[in-house]
Amino acid sequence: MQPTITKQSQGTYAIEGELNMQTVPGVSLQLQQILPGTEGETFTLDLALVTRSDSAGVALLVEVMQLAKVTKQTLLFSNLPRQMQDIADVSGLLDILPLSKS
Repeated sequence: MQPTITKQSQGTYAIEGELNMQTVPGVSLQLQQILPGTEGETFTLDLALVTRSDSAGVALLVEVMQLAKVTKQTLLFSNLPRQMQDIADVSGLLDILPLSKS
């Protein structure tokens, strides 16, 4: 089943479902349509409802970081699931992910 992306508030979207090699391409396409906004805006991606993720989910976060850089938006990831934290840590990516402090 394909994950869903829902708008929570202005500039904040939530992903719900599983992020894996089969589902990430579809999520990536959706985010490419959502993310381009006004330069300087903050885009927050809430990951609290991600039920499971593999390395493809972490690769998606890196892709979103690159897209935010190109569109000159500030990016934050909130509620990064433990499983994704562990994969990012082992991959040496945890320190570069723009994690929300709240």
